[in-house]
Order: sequence, then C-alpha cells, then structure tokens
Amino acid sequence: HLRLSAVKVFFNCIVPAKGDFHARARHSRSSHRLDATVDFTLSARAVGQTWSVLIAFHKPFNVLSQFTPDGSPNRPLADFGFPKNIYPIGRLDADSEGLLLLSDEAALNQRLLHPRNAHEREYWAQVERIPTPEALRTLAAGVVIQGRATLGCRAWRLDPQPEVAPRVPPIRVRKTVADCWLGLELVEGKNRQVRRMTAAIGHPTLRLLRVRIGQFWLGELAAGSWRELSEVERRLVLA
Repeated sequence: HLRLSAVKVFFNCIVPAKGDFHARARHSRSSHRLDATVDFTLSARAVGQTWSVLIAFHKPFNVLSQFTPDGSPNRPLADFGFPKNIYPIGRLDADSEGLLLLSDEAALNQRLLHPRNAHEREYWAQVERIPTPEALRTLAAGVVIQGRATLGCRAWRLDPQPEVAPRVPPIRVRKTVADCWLGLELVEGKNRQVRRMTAAIGHPTLRLLRVRIGQFWLGELAAGSWRELSEVERRLVLA
C-alpha cells in the first residue's frame, strides 16, 4: 500500500459524466520510480458535480406519493425531509406501503416503469382466505381488470410466511376468516393493480407492500425512513 503523504503524486484525472471519480497516479521517490493506479470514489458534492441522486424510501401507510397535500388526512412527502429537486419514480397508493424511489433524474421513470422494459417489481399482499394453486395460476396468467387483461406475472404463496411489523393503524381482522401473504412479481403498475388482481380471484387484499425494485430490496429500512443509494445499489435497482 502506498502512503501518499510520502510521495510526490501527479494526477491524470478522468471524470465521466456519471459514476466514480477515477485518478491514475504516477509518483516518485528519491531512490526509485513506481507507476501505480489509485482509484477514488468521491461524492458528487465533493467535486462540485451535479450527478443524479437516487433515494430509497420506506413509505408508510397513509402517506401520499407526492410532495403536496391533496386535502385528505394523508401525509405528503414534504413531511419527510427529502433533499430539494427530487421527485418520486412511480407511485404507491396512500394505503400501500414499502419501497418508493425518488430521484432528480427524470429518465429513470421510463427506464423503470414502462412495461416494454419488463423491469421487475415485487409486492407482498396479505389477502383474505388461502388461495388454491388453481387461483394462483389464474392470477399469474393474467386477469381482466377494468376491461383489460393484465400481463402475465409470477404469483405464489410466501413460504414461510413473513413476519411483518404491525401496521399503524392495524388491518381489519375477522377471526373466522383466515388470511395469508402472497408474493407477486410484476413488470407493469396500473392504478391499484395488485388489489384489483387479487379481488378478481376472490381474495381481497388487506395489506400491500412493495419489497423489491429490480434486484434492490427494501430490507431493514424502517417505515418512514429513507437513504441515498450507493452506486452499487443503483446498479441493483436498474438490474
């Protein structure tokens, strides 16, 4: 390992439009010369560049996917201390929870959301009663909602059933009616699509969370919390 304080360093810098800051260093000591490559990862703020920001937010229940109030009791995104000039990529309904991305890069909307790009999103839906294997096959093949057939998807009963923190306020529970968690992997996102899909097979959704976009998982990010994603995590989102 080189101790840069003990050498003379001459940088030939290449700064791409987006991504890491790379510097090729050539250094010399009094007794010998040695060529070396030193890679740095600097934040956009450190070098005064304006690179895109990508934020993961765990949207709680009764929170809008917009910064302005809509006259309802639901809280807007403005309540959560986000940086300026970022906007949600897609949306989650106010009564849905989970992974919501925000960015200042408008092109990500098309890349992540248009069905022709077949970008995966995974949802966990807590539904009334236990769907049969046949009902899940129907769901996966596509169902007609609002006059159009949904694209094929993956649909399965989660096994083991996940341990999800209780919602505030809690879901309605009927002691005489069982419920279970389903996984659904979609490449499209129409208005209230998952809820309408499960209702179409006779299993209303009680609670809905988005847990994954691309190969990036919501993980342990607490409800109401957000963080800026690293370059590695950004690549997982886009995968």
